[in-house]
Amino acid sequence: MIYEGKAITVTMIEGGIAELKFDLQGDSVNKFNRVTLEDLKASVEAIQGNSDVKGVLVTSGKDVFIVGADITEFGEAFKQSEEEIAAWGLEANKIFSAIEDLPVPTLTAINGIALGGGFEMCLSTDLRVMSDKAKVGLPEVKLGLMPGFGGTVRLPRVIGADNAIEWICMGAENKPEKALKDGAVDSVVTADKLKEVSIAMLQSAIAGEINWQARREEKTSKLKLDTLEQMMVFETAKGFVAGQTKGHYPAPIVAIKSMQKAANFGRDKALEVEAKGFAQLAKTSESNALIGLFMNDQLLKKKAKDYDKAAKPTNMAAVLGAGIMGGGIAYQSALKGTPILMKDIAEAGIELGLNEANKLLSKRVERKKMKPAQMGEALNRIRPTLTYGDFGNVDTVVEAVVENPKVKKMVLAELEDNVRPDTIITSNTSTISIDLLAADLKRPENFLGMHFFNPVNMMPLVEIIRGAKTSPEAVATVVSYAKKMGKTPIVVNDCPGFLVNRVLFPYFAGFAGLVRHGADFQTVDKVMEKFGFPMGPAYLLDVVGIDTGHHANEVMAEGFPDRMKADFKSAMDVMYEENRLGQKNGKGFYVYETDAKGKPKKTVDAGVYDLLKPVVAESREFTNEELIERMMIPMCIEIARCLEEGIVDTPAEADMGLIFGIGFPPFRGGACRYMDSLGMANFVASCDKYAELGNLYKPTDRMREMAANGESYFG
Repeated sequence: MIYEGKAITVTMIEGGIAELKFDLQGDSVNKFNRVTLEDLKASVEAIQGNSDVKGVLVTSGKDVFIVGADITEFGEAFKQSEEEIAAWGLEANKIFSAIEDLPVPTLTAINGIALGGGFEMCLSTDLRVMSDKAKVGLPEVKLGLMPGFGGTVRLPRVIGADNAIEWICMGAENKPEKALKDGAVDSVVTADKLKEVSIAMLQSAIAGEINWQARREEKTSKLKLDTLEQMMVFETAKGFVAGQTKGHYPAPIVAIKSMQKAANFGRDKALEVEAKGFAQLAKTSESNALIGLFMNDQLLKKKAKDYDKAAKPTNMAAVLGAGIMGGGIAYQSALKGTPILMKDIAEAGIELGLNEANKLLSKRVERKKMKPAQMGEALNRIRPTLTYGDFGNVDTVVEAVVENPKVKKMVLAELEDNVRPDTIITSNTSTISIDLLAADLKRPENFLGMHFFNPVNMMPLVEIIRGAKTSPEAVATVVSYAKKMGKTPIVVNDCPGFLVNRVLFPYFAGFAGLVRHGADFQTVDKVMEKFGFPMGPAYLLDVVGIDTGHHANEVMAEGFPDRMKADFKSAMDVMYEENRLGQKNGKGFYVYETDAKGKPKKTVDAGVYDLLKPVVAESREFTNEELIERMMIPMCIEIARCLEEGIVDTPAEADMGLIFGIGFPPFRGGACRYMDSLGMANFVASCDKYAELGNLYKPTDRMREMAANGESYFG
């Protein structure tokens, strides 16, 4: 034994090879935390002092290689100044440079996932052999960061600047074929041959049959591009990436600029450039928000896992009401392996549902995400029916009939008589109270809401709505089924609109007030898109459907009359009365024509302004800041209310609900993190500027208390 630590051991194996094995004690994965970095430093020093070592083989004792840095340690580290963060990065990089400078050949055997710092570890060795089960990549941009352990320096010198820019700016997990084609690894082998082939390749290097010194020389020198080539590569990339990120995500641009600046330096000076870029990004609000999202996602996964303990398995599901929504739910269940009955009262509905599932599966085949045989298997898991014949075998049912409480109550009562006493029944409703629907059921403990978002195949969120009488087992079962369907479930308590729609409609109310006071709806759309939403409020209403929005708005007005019941006719009311229902009938705030790919293309209809004249009470100009405040304040206050009333458990879940449910800008982290970034005192002061607009802009007492005490949601 050359070295033994808590995360790394170094032992001599055959032919003078030292095996440096990552195996972090007490953890299911390897990651770069303080312990691992300290061990790596000590183990390299031990190897440097051992003259018997002829080569070094880097391996992992776990199913993964190294998943990356320990993100939980970022919080404290990033509170330091930019200079201190850069100095920390350079200190850590001395360890990776020491590996690269060992006087013997080095090789990494990549057995599983090697991401971020894990892949940067691989790049510090001379050679890399990859298992066909592994994936490699530098996904730091997804956290608003860039590689900080030498990735922006070594990768361009190993695979070329063009490829490195793509790898780093896309942040993808790359499969073995891609890694080999781009030159990031030297060989790909089956998992069972990994160690054997790695040792053989390392022995070839020790014997002088592989010129490992030349490879090392290339990695530690300047980038082999002349000035003109550099300009073409980096400037083109900057232009393209800026167009993609719309200026909201600084990390990819800073990474490209760092690679460009470091191109003319050898390794050590280039690492200083990287450390500065990394430190600059570590202090941005975007990285704070995106790291926060990662942590929120971990919390959601942990909560969902906790529910598994009490869940009953869903081996057979059913969806009631076919059509587009039912077909989408059936598709999602079947795709992920759970057979599902699809019942409707008419053949036409069944046909619509099956066509929807068929269309979605065909697209997967076209995109080579699925083989035709797998498509056939998935379709066979959907069994259409016009009767309740086989419902005795069903574990979980999703009712997805028309959004009308009378119809739903009638269908649910009939359904309850046709399933086993232990079958869990859910309603896919977007606004109707679960307690209202449960009122006449014999087994309300087995009933709850399961709100899918449209289109089902694209939207990751499912709201699981717990009624007053819903049993914990029913909640756990449905969370487990949603997870099995590949969705992100968030459990909320019952109230009109639940979480997402309850928070979305005050935002629409802010929009209605702006149009009433003379704001141009197209300008509002552009400003909110620039703020980071995928689409502005008018365009979003067109996509959702004006009739759907109008109905939901009535439910919300009835549920929360003090702030959501308007005393004026709104722009949405006008569209509804004029039968301009949005994309579904080709005209709403905008008009829609089908493009060459069959997708609706938005164009402007000047006539809309004439239609809106009667509802515009005054005409005035707004600054962009005013437009953003008047749109965002009602949404943020409503999120605060949902937390205070216990509709949603945590700020993390509230934020994830908005990001997954309505496309809240991820780089802002969600409504709670957005308020934190402004500071609650500043946010409340903004609310007070609009006090004359009524309760929609009135912060809660708790928010005022938070403002006075300097509290935040993510303290």
